[in-house]
Amino acid sequence: MTASETKARLVDAARQLFAKRGMENTTMNDIAVASRKGRRTLYTYFNSKEEVYTAVVESELERLSALMESVVRKNMPPDEKIVEMIYSQLNAVKETVYRNGTLRAYFFRDIWKVEQVRKQFDTKEIQLFKKVLQEGMEQGIFQVDDIDLTAELLHYCLKGVEVPFIRGHIGAHLDPASRKKHVAGIVYGALHRNTNQ
Repeated sequence: MTASETKARLVDAARQLFAKRGMENTTMNDIAVASRKGRRTLYTYFNSKEEVYTAVVESELERLSALMESVVRKNMPPDEKIVEMIYSQLNAVKETVYRNGTLRAYFFRDIWKVEQVRKQFDTKEIQLFKKVLQEGMEQGIFQVDDIDLTAELLHYCLKGVEVPFIRGHIGAHLDPASRKKHVAGIVYGALHRNTNQ
């Protein structure tokens, strides 16, 4: 087993334990046992449980990042791609939070720590939005004065609705198709989508 595979096994074992028992009720020894690696191996990669937690959050964000990149690579019009990026991220974040059980309470309680880890993901997401906006401008689909600012605004608007979306507070009375239509209308209006396309 390579070093990266060993580290991934440790992180996955920790994620499952954190999800089941919570971070506070999981020890470094529990992680070593669950991963079928010794404490010495665990301490080769991580100095503390907090470092393991950071690695768990990073691995979840890497998964989200890969998903967003796969949407950007799709062969579809940029306007549809923007909406799919938004929904893919919101649904993936929701799935991640619910898949992680007890850990989700810790995510919300210690959001500052998650934010620190999330910086790299946020930067990458803004770059992906810029790429799709540029594509849309080149194809005459969007009319955007400042692509950098627009990408940042899209990112922060999306980030701002994550928690209400996860909790089911956004458009709960609408069916998914109607909700998506409303979201698309807001996004297209903000991007001055050319309706003559």
